[in-house]
Amino acid sequence: MFQVVLLNDDFTPMEFVVMVLQQYFKRDLETATQIMLKIHHEGRGVCGVYTRDVAATKVELVLAAARRAGHPLQCIMEAA
Repeated sequence: MFQVVLLNDDFTPMEFVVMVLQQYFKRDLETATQIMLKIHHEGRGVCGVYTRDVAATKVELVLAAARRAGHPLQCIMEAA
C-alpha cells in the first residue's frame, strides 16, 4: 500500500488544498481543513492510503489540477 502526501509550499492557497482534498480524496470539509492545517504547520500531510496504481493516479490528477490552476503544489506517494 502507498500513501499519497501533499507537501507545503508558500504559494498554493489553502482553499485550493482543501478543494483538492475534497475533490480527489473525497474528504468532507472539516477533515479536508484539518489535513490542510497539518500540511501548513508540519510541512506535509497524508491524504489517503491506496494500492500503487490508485495512488499513482491520484498523484497525477492532483499535479495536473495544480498546474492548470497555476499552483506549485507538490503531491507524492510513498510506501505506507
